[in-house]
Amino acid sequence: MRYKSSQKQETRQRIIAAAERSFKKVGYSGIGVDGLAKDAGVTSGAFYGHFGSKEDAFKEAIISGMSSLNKAIEELQEQHGENWWQAFAKLYTSHKRSCDLADSCAMQSLTPEVGRASDEIRALYEHELLQIARRANKKQDMDNTWASLAMLIGGVTLARAVKQPKLANEISNAVKKHVMAAHITK
Repeated sequence: MRYKSSQKQETRQRIIAAAERSFKKVGYSGIGVDGLAKDAGVTSGAFYGHFGSKEDAFKEAIISGMSSLNKAIEELQEQHGENWWQAFAKLYTSHKRSCDLADSCAMQSLTPEVGRASDEIRALYEHELLQIARRANKKQDMDNTWASLAMLIGGVTLARAVKQPKLANEISNAVKKHVMAAHITK
């Protein structure tokens, strides 16, 4: 039985979405091809019909996650103009800090995995990261852009790691305050 190309593409996208959620939640080494296939609702054979390896699915998960962040930044810029960083900092330190890891930001959840990955994956991540940084850098101030992105990613990571909600909120609020102050429009 032949499948329509649209059905094949839908299945591929479902596998990518499931892989992205799984890698965010349990890490690259925390799941195998059988688990990725199961999470996508396909057989392992179907998985291999779309991807040659788990690493290939990881690459696509990185692209998908980073592209989603890039699009979210674009939407925030359209909605909030010059004050988009303030909206981004609020969102990142609230919802993206407390949501399930499977729904978290790719930069926060996948970055540690990428740091342990092959040079090829690291180069792919770097390419996607540079696209995000270029979109975020509207004022020609890359130092501020890098510092703000790093502060948000690191702050959310720290806040997720601590047990006490009060401490998590303290970390998150401090990061939000500093990022927002760094991007006050004059």
